[in-house]
Formats: sequence, C-alpha cells, structure tokens
Amino acid sequence: MKLANKINRATDYLRDRLGTLKPTVGLILGSGLGVIADSIKDPLVIPYGEIPDFPQTHVKGHAGELVVGKLHSKTVIVLKGRFHYYEGHRLDTIGIPIRVFKKLGVEDLVITTATGGVNQDNVKMGDLMLITDHINWVGTNPLVGPNLAEFGPRFPDTSKAYSPHLQVLARSIAKDLKINLKEGTYLFTTGPSYETPAEVRMMQVLGADVAGMSTVPETLTAAHAGMSVVAITFVANMGAGLTDEKLTHDDVMATMELVKDDFIGMVEELVRRI
Repeated sequence: MKLANKINRATDYLRDRLGTLKPTVGLILGSGLGVIADSIKDPLVIPYGEIPDFPQTHVKGHAGELVVGKLHSKTVIVLKGRFHYYEGHRLDTIGIPIRVFKKLGVEDLVITTATGGVNQDNVKMGDLMLITDHINWVGTNPLVGPNLAEFGPRFPDTSKAYSPHLQVLARSIAKDLKINLKEGTYLFTTGPSYETPAEVRMMQVLGADVAGMSTVPETLTAAHAGMSVVAITFVANMGAGLTDEKLTHDDVMATMELVKDDFIGMVEELVRRI
C-alpha cells in the first residue's frame, strides 16, 4: 500500500474517534516519559494496534498508546511511546504519525528523548539539553521516495528544522524554572547497539554533543510539513569509553528518574506557553 494511503487511512480513523477534539500541539514521549500523559484531562486513549497502518513499538518504557485531551488548556495529541529504525521500521513509516498529526491540525511538535553524552565539555549524565541541530549518521532519510507534495516541497530547507522561536521559549522557561538547560547537536544512529569508544571519538570530531536512536526522522518529517519543532533530551549516560560503566537500557530508565520532575515541568510549561 502506498505511503499516502496509509497516512489517509490512519487519519480518517482518528478523525472519527476524536470527534470534536481538535489537537493543535503534538508530543512525542521518549523512554520513561509516558507519565506526562497522565496529566492530560479527560484523556482519550487509543492503542496503536487499533489504528489502521500505524506503526507499533515493543521497546521497554514505550507504552504504545495515542493519548488525546487537554493539557493546560491546549488540546494535545501524544505518542506515548515512539518508533525506532532498529525495530525494523522504515524511516518513512516512522514519519506516518507526524503526517497524521499534521492532517489533524497540529502545527507545533514537542519531542523528548534520551541520549548518550558525547561532548564532555558541554554535557554530563543527568543534564537536560535543548537540541539545536542534528547530524543524520544513518545514511538514509524519511523523505526518500516519491514526494508527498501536500505536505511540502521535494527539497525542503532544514536550516531551521528546530524552530528558533520555540528555542527562545524553551530558554525562557528553563530560566524561570531554574533548570540548567544545555544546548547542542544531536547525532542520529541506527542502534540498537550502543556506540563503540572509537565511534564516540569520531562523533566528537564531527561536532556532536549527544547521540541517540530517534528524533531525527520525526524532525525531518515535521520540517517537511512546515511544523514548528522543539526537541529536548536528557543525557542518560556518557558514551562508551568516556566512563568505565557498562551501558544498559535499565540505566537509562534509572537516570530518567533523577531528572523526571524537571523534564516534566519543562515539557508541560512548553505546552502551556506555545
């Protein structure tokens, strides 16, 4: 089935389920952040498996539910759990929910994620970081294939993929909440293996501050569709070779518990002020 048909089938189903709900802000909740969806008032919860042609996720810490409702007077639509290239999804498949969001009326997208720290001079484990740019190290792109012109042009500009006005807003919120918000560049890897020490050294040469296994496909798809994007990550661990610690997903979840309150406060305030 063509990609456009999959997007339309999922959109039509959700329009019917949402009824009078008209979301304007989309959220993607990464590892350990599904709790943010618990703050949504009168939530409509739809398992991904019920949505035609919607991708599925099976990663620990990702619930696999779409949640729609009110958060600080805004109608939001939330991916409670995201999709990853390493699960076997094509990058354009990962972009399906973003394009569905756009067709449902979403103009602003808040992305959260967990990453490994690469630049020791800028970030340390437990930091929150505003993503201001990215490096796509995967070798392919969610926009490869026939262009879906209803969303955007064949050759979209990504010089401002992470929207400057939302970055200004995030910095202001961090100041108000007394959060030491770092800023930097995200490097996208395929996963699921963590990086080797040699790869971390190469990432440093390339100018990366953190590395992760998501975020870039969603951002590129949203940028193509003309959506405003703000992305915040927490540094769950330092890259291989920078410490003597063995890297595990359980450690990612444990680190999230240490910064969860600040992260939740940051994201909810972003939604309130957008």
